[in-house]
Amino acid sequence: MIATPYLIGALDIGSTKTCAVIGELILNGDGPPQIKVLGVGQVRPNGVRRDAVSNIEETTEEIRQALRQAELMAGVQPRGLYVGISSEFVRTDVSNGVVAIGGEEIRQTDVERVHEVARAVVVPPDRELLHVIPQDYSVDHKDGIQHPVGMLGTRLEADVFMVLASGTAVRNIRKVVARAGYDVAQLVLNPLAAGLSVLTPEEREVGVAMVGIGGRITEIAIFHESKIRHVAVLPCGGVNVTNDIVKGLGIPYAEAEKVKERHGVAMRGMVDPDQTIEVPGPAPGAQKHMPRELLAHIAEQRMDELLGLVHQEVERAGYLNRLGGGVVLTGGCASLKGTVEVAQSIFTMPVRSGAPGDGLAGLADSVRRPKFATATGLLLFGVERIREDLGHGRSAGMRALNRIGGWLREFF
Repeated sequence: MIATPYLIGALDIGSTKTCAVIGELILNGDGPPQIKVLGVGQVRPNGVRRDAVSNIEETTEEIRQALRQAELMAGVQPRGLYVGISSEFVRTDVSNGVVAIGGEEIRQTDVERVHEVARAVVVPPDRELLHVIPQDYSVDHKDGIQHPVGMLGTRLEADVFMVLASGTAVRNIRKVVARAGYDVAQLVLNPLAAGLSVLTPEEREVGVAMVGIGGRITEIAIFHESKIRHVAVLPCGGVNVTNDIVKGLGIPYAEAEKVKERHGVAMRGMVDPDQTIEVPGPAPGAQKHMPRELLAHIAEQRMDELLGLVHQEVERAGYLNRLGGGVVLTGGCASLKGTVEVAQSIFTMPVRSGAPGDGLAGLADSVRRPKFATATGLLLFGVERIREDLGHGRSAGMRALNRIGGWLREFF
């Protein structure tokens, strides 16, 4: 049987990078499907501030450039894009629905009905409903049920996790994508996308806090019993580390960013006290030597403060002692050496850096870094939407895809 490819485009518009990933889902009849990364592009943005579009023209051009890079690598051009939106512009809520069961046994149609009742809330005119994610079910007042289909009962109750985005932010994102010459297939909350690409089913089941340390903000998403339970955002990120280096070493911002990337360490104990680094001096073209330990001290102080705020948020949410899977760090700043060790000292639980790429073919190595977690997750989100559109796995090939992506469906 001839293989059937389905093209997917993903776009992550961040404050310190705009990233595009192009991939395809290939169905080989009765054989196992493939999810291939075809192309990757990224541009440092000038038109985005704190993950909000602040300059329509600049952001439009940055989207074009990132997608042009990815398309040149891939040799194909997607039209519809799965686009991420920051937690900074969303509000989450839990809604409840109750329905009566007509027969003795709960059917899938009953579950769909209770979802519809739960989501039938008034959406404010300045908000747009992005996601409605089932959480827990209750059958005849018995709580804590994950899969009610097939159970006997007369009353089915459901809680759903609702994500409502700022209408202004949504309109601006759609506008810049359209001006760049593309369509928005769907807007997706960034932590949901990143969770698809870096978290394991076991981590989501036993409890995990995913921390995306971006350029100007840090996003926190807590998963427990395979469901997303809490989303929060902090107004600080890798840019704060760079600003501290500017002040501490007395160098321009652009140079401070280069020094952080080349020599940065987030834990002073990991640096040789006698090691020095070269940084720009006060005169044009001049250089001066600084202890690398000083650079590490500056970065450690800021990362300790940032991750301490994350610890407080997880504790405030009531999940600090329910994270059997520990903490997973994503985002560009998660690659800073020593960040995992600082987080371990604060949380006193397992901490790892989350890089996507597992289960992907093609140019998977091109996205195997924490900063690509969201963009790769948007690609996987698109795969799941295709799976839904193709009829919930009627063919043998789709059943194979179900085995690959079955855990993805638990989020939607």
